[in-house]
Amino acid sequence: MDLYSVMCVGDRSRAVPWYEVFFGRPADTVIGEESLWRVGENAWVVVDDRDVRAERVGGAMVTFGVDGLDAVLSRLDAHGIAYGPVEVYGSGVRHVVVLDPDGNSLSLAESPPRSATR
Repeated sequence: MDLYSVMCVGDRSRAVPWYEVFFGRPADTVIGEESLWRVGENAWVVVDDRDVRAERVGGAMVTFGVDGLDAVLSRLDAHGIAYGPVEVYGSGVRHVVVLDPDGNSLSLAESPPRSATR
């Protein structure tokens, strides 16, 4: 099964540079008016600003499991991208919410090191 998570945005020319910083690289592919980042073997994030998506702008919520959360947050800091406070759950998972310029929620979650969970 493949997954395409569409981030509906108001202006792709403004959103794409933001997503390039968020993911740390340019889009992996551009198909028509959509920019796509591969985030897993069969998983993609699609940035789309077509009129057909207008009523859904800012309504997406996704969570990415990441390693090296501090490095990701440092990259965001370096580019002036704000994010919420880092929460630490009882399980040791560290979680933070990042909002794109349109209000789409892209959460980052980092599991504790395996040795810390045993």
